[in-house]
Amino acid sequence: MDPIAIRCVIPSRIAMEEPFSVKVKVLGPVRKIDCSGNYCDRKPALRSPFNLNVSRQIQYHDNCLPEWSGQIQVDAGNALSGPTELLFDGHHQGVFPGDTRPIRVFNGFSLKSSGFHFIRLIDKASGVTGVSNPIYVTEQEPNYRIFWGDPHWQTFFSDGIRCPEELYSFARDEAFLDFGAISDHMEAVTDRQWEYFQAVTNDFNEPGRFATLIGQEWTHHRPTGGAPGHRNIYYSGDSGPVLRSTDPDCDTLTKLWRKLDSMGNQEAIAIPHHIANVIMGIDWQQGWNPKYEKAVEIHSVWGSSEKHKDDGNRMPIEHCKGERRGRHVIDGLKLGYRFGFVGGGDIHDGRPGDQLHTESYPSQPARFWPSGYTAILDDSLSRNTVFNAIKNRKTYATTASRIYLDVNFQRTQDDCRVEIKTASEEGLSEVAIVRNGIDVLKLEPGEDSRIISNDRQVPMKPGDFCYVRVTTGHRNLAWSSPYWA
Repeated sequence: MDPIAIRCVIPSRIAMEEPFSVKVKVLGPVRKIDCSGNYCDRKPALRSPFNLNVSRQIQYHDNCLPEWSGQIQVDAGNALSGPTELLFDGHHQGVFPGDTRPIRVFNGFSLKSSGFHFIRLIDKASGVTGVSNPIYVTEQEPNYRIFWGDPHWQTFFSDGIRCPEELYSFARDEAFLDFGAISDHMEAVTDRQWEYFQAVTNDFNEPGRFATLIGQEWTHHRPTGGAPGHRNIYYSGDSGPVLRSTDPDCDTLTKLWRKLDSMGNQEAIAIPHHIANVIMGIDWQQGWNPKYEKAVEIHSVWGSSEKHKDDGNRMPIEHCKGERRGRHVIDGLKLGYRFGFVGGGDIHDGRPGDQLHTESYPSQPARFWPSGYTAILDDSLSRNTVFNAIKNRKTYATTASRIYLDVNFQRTQDDCRVEIKTASEEGLSEVAIVRNGIDVLKLEPGEDSRIISNDRQVPMKPGDFCYVRVTTGHRNLAWSSPYWA
């Protein structure tokens, strides 16, 4: 069977002559993966007892060829050093014992010139081509790097499919993420199961390769208690208390903050998500906790909560009665709430970082949008750097695409200089500078439609906020975290 697409993931930011890897997955038709539960099956595996949620009609699917061998040509111009062909031999591939799917990591690459580069992979037999995400090469050691993750997944323990080991393995080895977190609904999880969740999360935490956060979702949209909405809670260390909105000591926002305050030196972050939704959203009039609410999830599979659809949001929340005015990200920012932006999946289909919702939810595919990514900006990858990047707003968010975005805000006496460097293999449609919720400037690409590098002066007075929104040629989005004058 011939491939229908090639996925290629490379680092987003490196130095000249620095070795890097090329991660490749050869795709074919989407296929259903049935359940299987033999007594000696190890996890993770492709066939699993947890591949189906009957009540929610969620079925696990795969879009990688079940087996394939062939040669892929590598093309990135004269600047690339390394193998010119990648070999899939049908045996030394896959991500777990007995897996013959064409998924591999190839080493030994470097780039000899600075600036943006893209790597093109071509199947020599079929001509099918894949293009990598952009990689920006600096002449010296970069002052920061970009690491990609999705910190928002559900397992079969609540209302998703697949077990924790399978989700972490998929995120690391198939979606090629750098970090992630299970944030399951704690109301469905027992104390003993929470111990297991933390143990698996710690087992998969490997600084420099794949970082994990101890995470959980506090789920409260019941009318009693003020319907405060959902919060994903992440801990800085390797453990933390379980938090359930159904427990009497944690059934209001006030009690939630009190529980977190009682942890002593342990730090926590609480991230509200699908905030614009009528049923599960956030009423900003209930306040903002600057100690814990360091970020807001601007996008997930539910859609974007940046602004209302009538104001130009092309991915509004449509499920659970849609969106409500006054609950969007710009509404919280206008109230003076200072949070960074993250993107997440809120996936339930067992595929963090690479969802297949049309197939996984055959009865209701139209309600979902592409999932989101969080990009963190730091010089190394670890649990600590991921947590601190979110806490310190050194993040940006995207929709299902590793868009390169570097924004530098420099305050002057009466305005702000906004320096923007952005790129996407999908091409760029526009870059908008957003001040106080209004698009005040728009930039378009030049001769190379994949890259925009520009700077503009934006008038700003004390208390104003500003961020950048990028739109690609495939209508994917990226948002920088806001800057305040």
